[in-house]
Amino acid sequence: MAGGFPRMNEGRRPVERRRTVPDQPPVGIVGAVSPLPVVAVLNGPNLNLLGEREPDVYGSATLEDVRERCEVVASAHGFALDFRQTNHEGVLIDAIHELGASAAGLVVNAAGWTHTSVAIRDALAKVVAPVVEVHISDIHAREEFRRFSYITDVAAHVIVGRGTDGYLEAIDWLAARRG
Repeated sequence: MAGGFPRMNEGRRPVERRRTVPDQPPVGIVGAVSPLPVVAVLNGPNLNLLGEREPDVYGSATLEDVRERCEVVASAHGFALDFRQTNHEGVLIDAIHELGASAAGLVVNAAGWTHTSVAIRDALAKVVAPVVEVHISDIHAREEFRRFSYITDVAAHVIVGRGTDGYLEAIDWLAARRG
């Protein structure tokens, strides 16, 4: 710790970042330019616990299961997939900034930040590509504090309560609107 401030990422677990291109190994390093349009799937806090946390609400599928299914659907539509999860709000905002101008579309499950983060909403408002907001559970049928979303007004489409199939529906929706 220099000057009383922790170094960047000191004490933090690395963020899982995967970029896949159908029928090809990843090109170079994360952030390399894909020959295919990229769909980014961005996941917020606690989604790394899918399959363990409240399976009666969120189901038994793990986040890795979701990533694998998204990869199949993205590939079928001719997309490369950039799939990420973080428990750190600033990391999610950085990913939105990084991908917002280059991705063909963003699928965002901001999880708990949906109801609290004006900063994520503002980052998404600047995204050029369509943004699809996804929630595994029906946030409108849950606790009162979960019923409001800061993201909905900047999303082109919203999918709630469809389980992890909502991610696949989001990719299908983006593919149907691709020109």
